[in-house]
Parts: sequence; structure tokens; C-alpha cells
Amino acid sequence: MVKNLSDKLHSVSSGPGVYLMKDTNAGVIYVGKASNLKKRLASYFVRTSHKDLKTGILVKKISSFETIVTNSEKEALILESTLIKRYKPRYNVILKDDKRYPSFRIAVKSEYPCLQIVRTMKKDDAVYFGPFSSAGAVRHTLKLINKTFKLRKCISEQVKPRSRPCLNYQMGLCLAPCCYDVEKQMYHKIVNEVRMFLNGQIHELVKTLKGEMFAAAQIEEFENAAKLRDKIFALEKTVEKQIAVTTDFIDRDVIGMTGNDMYTVVIVMLIRKGFLQGVRYFTFKDSISSDYEIIDAFVKQYYRDTHYIPKEILLPIKLSDSAVYKEWLSSIKTSKVNLLVPKKGNKVRLINMARNNAESRLATMVDELAAQADLLIRLQEKLRLQKIPHKIECFDNSGMMGTNLVAGMVVYVDGKPLKKHYRRYTIKSVDLQDDYACMKEVLERRFKKNNQNVELPELLIVDGGKGQLNIATAVLEKLNLKNMFDVIGIAKKDIQKKEPQDKIYKPGRVNPVNFGKDVEILYFLQRIRDEAHRYAISFHRQKRSKTALRSSLDSIPGIGKKRKAALLKKFSSFKKLRQASVDEIADVPGMNRKVAEIVQTALNNIH
Repeated sequence: MVKNLSDKLHSVSSGPGVYLMKDTNAGVIYVGKASNLKKRLASYFVRTSHKDLKTGILVKKISSFETIVTNSEKEALILESTLIKRYKPRYNVILKDDKRYPSFRIAVKSEYPCLQIVRTMKKDDAVYFGPFSSAGAVRHTLKLINKTFKLRKCISEQVKPRSRPCLNYQMGLCLAPCCYDVEKQMYHKIVNEVRMFLNGQIHELVKTLKGEMFAAAQIEEFENAAKLRDKIFALEKTVEKQIAVTTDFIDRDVIGMTGNDMYTVVIVMLIRKGFLQGVRYFTFKDSISSDYEIIDAFVKQYYRDTHYIPKEILLPIKLSDSAVYKEWLSSIKTSKVNLLVPKKGNKVRLINMARNNAESRLATMVDELAAQADLLIRLQEKLRLQKIPHKIECFDNSGMMGTNLVAGMVVYVDGKPLKKHYRRYTIKSVDLQDDYACMKEVLERRFKKNNQNVELPELLIVDGGKGQLNIATAVLEKLNLKNMFDVIGIAKKDIQKKEPQDKIYKPGRVNPVNFGKDVEILYFLQRIRDEAHRYAISFHRQKRSKTALRSSLDSIPGIGKKRKAALLKKFSSFKKLRQASVDEIADVPGMNRKVAEIVQTALNNIH
């Protein structure tokens, strides 16, 4: 196979570009870039041996390849990054955030912008700050901003008129542009102050405010001067709590990395104006990629999606294409960006600090994995399960008065939720609030024969007591799955009977399992049940909201089937449509401004 591929090298360009390696199923398994495509591909197929393990494994899997020639190495870098994001090839390093970190968002083009906490940064006209590693710190910052700056608190793109201001205005925390004629220039001055605060320019902001305070005092506007004094005091208190790590006040990112046989942790320390703003961690399973490949992949993927690129990026390893990366990053930032690998001085201290933080995170992960493995072993022993429950599935139903009946399935792997495997079910065969019938339908749909390509769990949990458990065992017996995995039911404690804790039932056993002093196992099962309950409830509310929206649209003149379908597709819920502006409604296919105004008026009149 390798010989056949090497024979095709004569037709490959010697210019820059991107190459895609494919397996026997024509699936893309690796994407790479090269300044000389022919030379790079020859290194795969002409050599008989390879220095690193990963390349040796990859070459054995390659059935064919494809090349895309570009005009420059920079274009090749951008195209490679795009293709990796599209195909997610198995043998490329794909970095994933430990979680979605919170960020601040300000829709600066709005007449009266508000400050929001969001988990996803979109490519829109808004300005984003962050992300921040601590949700608690973000909430504390928001509380400080709300107290110090009087931006409106209602979360919507445009101001919704109100007949009277809310409590925030009464408390002096909002200027209430929803009720009063607030001067836009003055309001946007406050927005700019908030932006300076979040950008770390607190010293500059304090200096500006002090000038305004003295000016106000000179013209005897003492009330205004006192307000500025209080604002300055609050900002100076914030500066005292910040961690200063450099004295040059340059914006920079510091990247560190560490790993073991199972995981690699990459960390980014976000330093703004000399202060440590936050830390982000990226973890992935990959024991065969080199340190160079990991850092190379990180720089491409992280800075492809980030909303802010600092003036300086400190790396633990030098990239061979650092000149190309500098050009690419500088073009995004529209100003010079430096990639440095420090060898001495204060910047080496920052690199060591980043590495030490990465090592600390990895050690914490190892301890958590060991504790989770021990918990699953104890769970197997306590419930006398056939196998260690590495994969657990839990089902719960939700509905109200027999309407919008739904169910949710959550999946836990090695003790942690695997949200991409969660599933939602709309109940199809049950018209009444019959929990048993709903559970029967959902379990049959999950475990029916043509669905067996999905990996089975080691443990199935159903929310409910003996009745739901009996339904589950009957369904599994009908599908010849009775002895394939274990099943239990979890029922809430009866407060009237003064039961001390929730109950776990097993098939063929009358009394619930006694956990004794090891209640940690029971709490673990309760967390899974609560997550299934939350997931099912959220789906039910979504369905109910959509039903309410559909019902509301039916009574609005000028809204037929096509317009109703378009509005449902765009907004999905009554709340979202009610919060939308006339322009946003008018942008929906089939709508116009006149009809959009009718829709908004009709929805605002519904209480």
C-alpha cells in the first residue's frame, strides 16, 4: 500500500498546501500542512522507518491521500485549521476545553447596551471579555459592576418599554432607560468605563475619574463629585485584590503543558496589563503525540476561535513555522504579535508558573479518577452487580396533565456525565399521565433490536419505585436483554413516613438496599437521578413553551401556516419571540415590518 502511494508522489506539487490522509473507507484520518507538499509526503511514504510512534501507526492506516495547493504557507495554515475543525480527524490533536468558561458580553451597537454573562462567544457585533476560569469570580465582578456602574439589568438586545421602573432603579443601580429619557452619550460613556474595567485598564480609569471628580468639585457639583469618589474607592479596592505577576503592564498569554501516559494538560494564563486575569485548562487523551505537535495544534486551534489575541505569547517549545504563525496572528489582531520561547529572566518564571499549574491540575485529575474508580467498585460490591458500572444510563419522564409528555436519558461514563450521548424522547403512544406506559415506550425505543449498534450500559437506572422497575425488567425480558446488564429503580423518600433517605430497589428484592454508613454511593446515584430529572423537565418546558407560542400565533391576524412555521423555527419559544425586536421578527422569511409590529403588539398584550 505504501509503495502504491509513493508512486503517486510524482504528480504532487512542490509548493505549499494542505494534505488529507484517508483510510480504506475514504474517511479523513489526518490533516497536515507543508511548505513543500512533495517533500512532506515523501517523508511518510518513501522512508521505511519513522522516528515517532504516531507516524508509524498513521502510515499503516493510510489508504489514499489528497492535496490542496495554496498560494502561501499562511493560507495553508488557515486552511489546515479549517479542515481539522470540519473533519476532526482521529490522528490530529483535537484540544477540548475542560468546560465552557463564562465570559462577559456587551452588545455595543445597541442603543442602551447591557452586560451579560454567556458561555458561548458568537461571531456577532458584540464585544466579549474573558473567558474567566472561575464562575464565582465572574458573579462577584458582575455584582461589583452592577453596584458601581448603572447599566440596565434587563437582558435583551433592545430596551423594552415599561410603565414603571423596576426595583434596580429604586435601589439606584440602574438609570431605567425603559421608562425615562436617558441621554445616549452619557450612557455610552458608562459603557466605555465598564469596557475599560473589564479590559484591565483600571489604573487609567481611576485616573480619568479622579480628574472628573476634581473638576466637579471646582464647579461645586458636590453630589456628582461624591458619586465619583465612591466609584473610585470601589475600583481601587478591586485593584488591591488583583494578582500582579509582571511590572511591564503588557498583555500576554503564557502557555504551559504537562502529561502522563493517559492525559495531557495544556494551560493558558491570561495576563492583562500585568495582572493575572484568569486561567484556562485544556485536557485530552493522547499518549502518542509529541510535545511539539500538541503545542503546534494548540496554537492553531485556540487562537483560531478566541476573540482576543494579546501582544505577546510565551511558549514552552519553539515552533518550526513560528514566522508563519506570527504573520497569521498579526493579521488577525491587525498589529504585531510576538511568539517567544524565553530562556532566562522574568518570562521564564511565568513559563514555570504555567507548567506548575498544569502539573497541579493533572495531579488533581489523577486523584479524582482514582476516587471515582474506587466509588464504582464499591457500587458494584454494594449492589452485587455483574460488572463494574463504567457506563450508566438513567431515564426519567416528565409531563403535565397528560400534555407534552416527554422523557430524558442521561449517560454517565466512569462516573462523569457524557452529555453528547444524552437523548430526549417525545412520548408518542400515551395520551394520559401514565408513568408506567411512558417508561415502557421509552425503554422499548432505546433497546429495540435495530438500536443494538449503540453500546449497552453496565447499569440501567429508572426513576421510580417497584412499579417502574417491574416495567423495566419486563421490557428487557421481552427484548432478550434481561441478563445483559443490571437494572435498579430509585425512589424518593416518603416524608410522611419519616423515611431518612431515598430508596434503591433491585429486581426480585422486596426491601430497598441498605447502604449503612456508605451513603456516598447513594448520593452518587441520586446525582444521576437528579440530572435525568433536570434534563427531562427542561425538555418538557421547551415543548410546553413551543405549544404556547403556537397557540398564541394562531390568534394573530396575518399569521398563516408558513409564517407560523418560520417563526417557530427561528425563535422556538414564546419567551424568545416576546423578547425579540421588531427588526428581528421582520427578518424571518415571509415576514415584513408591518406584520412584525402586529406580532409584537399582540404578544405584549398577552399576560
